[in-house]
Amino acid sequence: MLSRTADSLYWTGRYMERADYLARILEATLRLAAIPTKSGVDNQIWTAALATSGAVGLENVDLSDGKAVREYLALSPDNPSSIHCCLTKARTNARSVRTALTVELWEAINGAWNGLGEQGTPSRSDEFIDFLQWVKSTTLAVEGATSRTMLRNDAYWFLRLGAAIERADNTARLLDVKYHLLLPDGERVGGQFDYFQWTTLLREVSALTAYRWVYRDDVKPWLVADLMVLNRQMPRSLASCQAAIVRYLERIAADYDRRGPSQRIASAQLEQFEGADMSRIFQSGLHEYIQNFLAENGRLSMAISEQYLS
Repeated sequence: MLSRTADSLYWTGRYMERADYLARILEATLRLAAIPTKSGVDNQIWTAALATSGAVGLENVDLSDGKAVREYLALSPDNPSSIHCCLTKARTNARSVRTALTVELWEAINGAWNGLGEQGTPSRSDEFIDFLQWVKSTTLAVEGATSRTMLRNDAYWFLRLGAAIERADNTARLLDVKYHLLLPDGERVGGQFDYFQWTTLLREVSALTAYRWVYRDDVKPWLVADLMVLNRQMPRSLASCQAAIVRYLERIAADYDRRGPSQRIASAQLEQFEGADMSRIFQSGLHEYIQNFLAENGRLSMAISEQYLS
């Protein structure tokens, strides 16, 4: 496979995963912003949404206006990571490798891009929520078409690899922002608003029911972190994403009969989850742990790019 083909497949996977993640972040933020707090911290909640999205170029965004922030994250062509831009870039990349995709997968991706025009510009909150639900349904359709129709060859592995790298990065950012930025001054750790935020975080990643099955306990920060970091049964956890990354890279290595730096880096990262304990992670600092993971995930992404995509 040509490196530019692998690059387009890889980034198609990343952009579709990013669009889904942004829809979940925005939906959760709308819920949080609707809850009155002691200090009236609507601005801080939207600032946290921007932080977890990794958005850049905020000079012309009124951070005090929740509507302006949500439109920037969802619809702005000036934001290269907005939902609109992610779906557009995914379609552009997929179109360049059209012959490597099944008809069903191409139609799902192309339909997502066409649907952007049909959705229009939602103005009211209920219209915006409907738009986010459409994004989530659309990205789910793309993932379903990928899983059910693609031949398990290098094209499939590069698509899935991109999605796994992006998912790991997003999960880490989400957990870090909640733990360090979101609880406003005047609100008690362990209080009602803190509880609601952790519950909302679980809803964002479709993990609230899973949490109850695994822990059979009230929502507690260290248990949420344990689920989102170490539990391999949870498909969005860091450990689960890392295991998937290693699996996809090993399948690519088998197809090309060659291992390289990306396989070694990914395997070394996965080994760090062996025997890890959340109580020790909390003692040493969850923020530091997540920042280290993000740095390592970025290093792995660069290694994949140098080894296969350039």
